[in-house]
Amino acid sequence: MKNMKVLYLLCNALLLLLLMGIPVSQLLAQQSPVGIFDHHEDVGYPKLKGSVVYNPEDQTYTLSGAGKNMWATEDQFHFAWKKIKGDFIIKATVQFIGKGSFDHRKIGIIARDKLTADSRYADACVHGDILTSLQFRQTDGAVTDQVSVSTYHPTEIELERLGNTFTFSAATFGENYKSVSKEVELNEEVYAGLFICSHLEDVMEKAIFSNVRIIIPADKNFKPYTDYIGSHIETMDVATGKRKILYSAPNSLQAPNWTTDGKKLLYNSEGLLYYYDLATNAISKLNTGEINDNNNDHVLSFDGKMLGISNHSGNRSTIYVLPATGSDTPVKITEEASGPSYLHSWSLDKKRLIFTGQRNKEWNIWAVDIDTKKETPLTEDSTLDDGPEYTPDGNYIYFNSVRTGTMKLWRMKPDGSNEEQVTFDEYNDWFPHISPDGKWIVFISFPKDIDPTQHPFYKKVYLRLMPSSGGIPRNIGYLYGGQGSINVPSWSPDSKKIAFVTNSKL
Repeated sequence: MKNMKVLYLLCNALLLLLLMGIPVSQLLAQQSPVGIFDHHEDVGYPKLKGSVVYNPEDQTYTLSGAGKNMWATEDQFHFAWKKIKGDFIIKATVQFIGKGSFDHRKIGIIARDKLTADSRYADACVHGDILTSLQFRQTDGAVTDQVSVSTYHPTEIELERLGNTFTFSAATFGENYKSVSKEVELNEEVYAGLFICSHLEDVMEKAIFSNVRIIIPADKNFKPYTDYIGSHIETMDVATGKRKILYSAPNSLQAPNWTTDGKKLLYNSEGLLYYYDLATNAISKLNTGEINDNNNDHVLSFDGKMLGISNHSGNRSTIYVLPATGSDTPVKITEEASGPSYLHSWSLDKKRLIFTGQRNKEWNIWAVDIDTKKETPLTEDSTLDDGPEYTPDGNYIYFNSVRTGTMKLWRMKPDGSNEEQVTFDEYNDWFPHISPDGKWIVFISFPKDIDPTQHPFYKKVYLRLMPSSGGIPRNIGYLYGGQGSINVPSWSPDSKKIAFVTNSKL
């Protein structure tokens, strides 16, 4: 009798929800969270039931789905979704599995008001043929329309909402985004996520979505260095662009170094330094004694035994050194009275450091002898020079300079001679990091509309790769980040991976 009473109450509750207009599919979806998404389900009652498989090891989503179309006045597709309120950015790397049965099979990222088949929506849609488009339905039950993006078979896609402006950005891995935008009036809170549609009722299609990121950006009026949003520490396979989030926190994490034994990452947060153990995921605080207002300019020596840090002593960044295992008494190398000093690299023999220093009201590259504390200028330019780093063979110093109008990468001999520019396009390039095998340079590129003397927080930026011998850079990372993402040497010792930070409200 007790079980019958429970069943009776459940049936009444279900009937009440149905009378409230909540679809059965949505009720069933309450049992189906997957990865970072709240739920997944079929929309529009396709003939074949779709699915999502999340692999936590590589953080990929394999979507399977049928559906006669996502067009005209109603849609059928499989949907992995999360409710999101306000502005957002959703990114993914996408790939169809197999040749497919119809050219207009569809995958992508979508935001819609409701889970009904005729709901208004905007999406970033990649078709099985060469069509790539921002599709949209302006009102419930209206006929779908689209704006094409001039890129074929993109692998990197992004749907951004800013108010009621939806922007679809797409690129083939290595290329720059191409974008289109459309005003579509949707609810403040929408269902947003990944979708797949086979375009044929009796056919099931599959696709893999990797590097999936849901980003809630910083407020428009946030105050840099005062208002922070959350952080992800990530690693990336440089050859493939495949990324993995290792650790997330609701506060600011910045600038991971990879230790030379390949076992840990060193990062800073709120003035302190921490090691992240890659095997155990354990986090331990590094002892820096009373030197506990450290910024994101922390650099390990080439042999991994020593650590240089920049600390805000007396409100001026000052350089200290200590063993990589920590110390109660780090040794001061520069003086506050000389001006702010931001560390960037050790020499191969560990006898000197190079840094960006403001001396005589100008920002230049300086070297300092660790034993004598004697400083030597390596550049003498009236504009900002920053981010110096030795190559692993000690033959060059790479740095970034705004002397030609935008921030570009340069290199010079260790004594400051033979300066030459090595990047030339419209972006603002910061922080060249040379791979341990000396073959590659990775750096961060900010959009052309920023102040070139700044590397701000919370922007859409590229991580780019180029041969150390020179050449045309190509994109390997499409990020929301900036300041603190990759300020320091971040290569794995085998030159196959990099570590960096991305951001989102968490």
